[in-house]
Amino acid sequence: MLKAQKKISKKEIKEDKLVKAYFEARVWIEQNRKYMSYIIGIPLLLVVITIVWTQKRKDWNETATTMLSRVMPLYEQGRYEEAIHGVPQQGIQGLEVIVQEYGSTSAGEIATLYLAHSYKNLENYEKALEYYKEVDISDPILEASALAGAGICYEHVGKYEEAAECFEEAASKGIPVVQAAENLQRAALNYALVGNTEKAKKLLTIIKKEYSKSPQARDIDKLLAQITA
Repeated sequence: MLKAQKKISKKEIKEDKLVKAYFEARVWIEQNRKYMSYIIGIPLLLVVITIVWTQKRKDWNETATTMLSRVMPLYEQGRYEEAIHGVPQQGIQGLEVIVQEYGSTSAGEIATLYLAHSYKNLENYEKALEYYKEVDISDPILEASALAGAGICYEHVGKYEEAAECFEEAASKGIPVVQAAENLQRAALNYALVGNTEKAKKLLTIIKKEYSKSPQARDIDKLLAQITA
């Protein structure tokens, strides 16, 4: 019986590539030893490793960006299985390959997010959560998207408190009013499901006061009445 391949973490990928950069730096030094003898008092190996590592990361990110540009049309067309696994006969590598090989780059992080979204859209919520937990993006819109995606997955597997926490955090990321209000509403409903009515009322009240022009604000009084009933 074939065994499932062990998923390689981004930390392990980064460490492996750093080791490669180290040995490439050592080779470069050996090849240029006669010039190195003129340099005194500099931790040369560290300097060269830094240079090599920085250039390598740039190269990897450019490669990942190109790969991502080829696979994203599949995602946008709703062809999620192909987006995940790629279409090798067309020279398109899937999101999983991008994440496995370049997950620590900026483009790789975006690939991680869309890989999670793809599994979510295929209703493979446990798998989606694995990747949502690995997303590390500084862009607030994308970060909120990852948190909200994880919240949806937690809802579907019945982990309502975790879902509520994800939606609440997503709403705090400085995103547009409509998305913030929607995330707060979903957080409130999930808190209500686990019996935390006070927290649910608090979040609904925030929508009523701070997001009064959002679509979610229209039904706030009805929701408050249902929660307090």
